[in-house]
Amino acid sequence: MVISRKQESPKCDIFINEVKLKQTEKFKYLETIISNDGKTNREMSARTAHAKINFQKMKTIPTNKHISIETRKRALQSYIEPVLMYGCEARTISKQIQNKLEATEMWFLRRMLRIPWTAKKTNERVLSEANKRRSLVRTIRKRQATFLGDVMRRGKLEHLVTTGKFEGKRSRGRQREKIMDGLATWLGTGKVSDTLAAVKDRDLWRDMIANAYKQGT
Repeated sequence: MVISRKQESPKCDIFINEVKLKQTEKFKYLETIISNDGKTNREMSARTAHAKINFQKMKTIPTNKHISIETRKRALQSYIEPVLMYGCEARTISKQIQNKLEATEMWFLRRMLRIPWTAKKTNERVLSEANKRRSLVRTIRKRQATFLGDVMRRGKLEHLVTTGKFEGKRSRGRQREKIMDGLATWLGTGKVSDTLAAVKDRDLWRDMIANAYKQGT
């Protein structure tokens, strides 16, 4: 597989013992879909589908009105959301993916409260009835920041991969958002360099993560 920003992936012929390997657009590795465009949209769509299937399989629990709403929310967080967040530490959360995550979170809550689409209730009202704030994206950002801190302080191969740079010029046009860009915005550091500098102080890093999670940015 060749990873490229081009609409048509470059052809690459690789032979092993005179047998040509098939070039593919995507493949699954450790239950994660890797695509030749370098994006996580396909993986996110698959994660969303798996999470919704799991919800339907155990819907008798989260939709049971005889069980307290707090217990049902705990079941959602323990058995369904982890399916959606699998591998999220290494996933770029673009605006498009963030909207998809927030829509999926509301999909869970509306079915948990048995609210039909014909009710025309706003997301804010649904969150109020569930006595809940949006937390899915914040939880993912928190896990990414925690993972980044561990990687940076360890200073091994993962550190080199995260901070390494390629020689040459950037391609024309708007650049893709990277994980570090999203974390810098979420943590309020503004710059990636400031984010990496803050990682070195474990206590400061923990306080920054806790504050960003609390503020819900």
